[in-house]
Amino acid sequence: MNIYDIAQLAGVSIATVSRVVNDSPRVSQKTKQKVRTIMEEYGYTPNVFARGLGLDSMKTIGILCPDISDAYMSTAVARLESRMHEHGYDCILCCSGFEQSTKEKYVSLLLAKRVDALIMVGSIYAGAGEAEALVQYIRDAAKQIPVFLINGYLDQENVYCAYGDDYQATFDVTSQMIERGRKRILFLCDSHSYSATQKLEGYEDALKSHGLPVLGDLKLYVKNRIHTVRDILLERRDLDFDSVVATDDGLAVGAIKYANSKLLKIPQDLCVTGFNNSALSVCSDPELSSVDNKVEEICDLTICNMMKVLHGNANEVIRDNKIPCKLMKRCTTDF
Repeated sequence: MNIYDIAQLAGVSIATVSRVVNDSPRVSQKTKQKVRTIMEEYGYTPNVFARGLGLDSMKTIGILCPDISDAYMSTAVARLESRMHEHGYDCILCCSGFEQSTKEKYVSLLLAKRVDALIMVGSIYAGAGEAEALVQYIRDAAKQIPVFLINGYLDQENVYCAYGDDYQATFDVTSQMIERGRKRILFLCDSHSYSATQKLEGYEDALKSHGLPVLGDLKLYVKNRIHTVRDILLERRDLDFDSVVATDDGLAVGAIKYANSKLLKIPQDLCVTGFNNSALSVCSDPELSSVDNKVEEICDLTICNMMKVLHGNANEVIRDNKIPCKLMKRCTTDF
């Protein structure tokens, strides 16, 4: 028994059945009673599709992230889902991976599901000065429904962005290292995303503002696997560094394991900072100083803005929301 069967038995349209499900005032009490009697007789339970037909709203939000196993992504998705449920919305989650074709495919899939809005979690969707063709699918989606970017920025009507001020956080951390006498600061990164690029610019500008050179051999891109980072640093005997600025806590913990293997004292011999203030930062030994990029605050702001947009108050919403980050100082820094 589905909505089409109920409509046929009641002699009404499926849109009318949906309006009855949603108790719309556009349906007479007589028709409501007739439809409800048939629904009860046949034990019909309305689904999301049936609820959405009469309201032109599925009360469903599409969430897209590249990898749900990532600590940042999983924290963000859990927070988003919880806040959406508070407002009576369900979600459809898709993990797109990092390939362009797959990202585009999943956006098309979510649009076909008639979601009310799309949330894209991760700076890989915004990119770093990417070619226009690589973000065109986002611009196209925004012509149909509101799009909300978390941890990325794209200047486009109907695209609403919320992200941490990664540039300033990295600039400040690098500057404080330099002011404590650090001269050779290793920048550890695992991507070329919008967020990673902002962090790199903050790192480089801090060096320049303190009169230090920006050296290519002190910018290392490596897979975000703790033991992989440790092993590569041990193998690279040509690297000479007295501190590490890592764009993720996993990378930073790899640097700590390297220091432990070399019997280096932390933070005296090697100063290390991570990013995201994840569980790894307090699980490592010693505990890791890490930048808190306020993921839950960003998610809360995103849901708040989304509710305003979906209820016709888009004029109250700022499309570019940059949130200040904060360094959580623990045992791997001496400033």
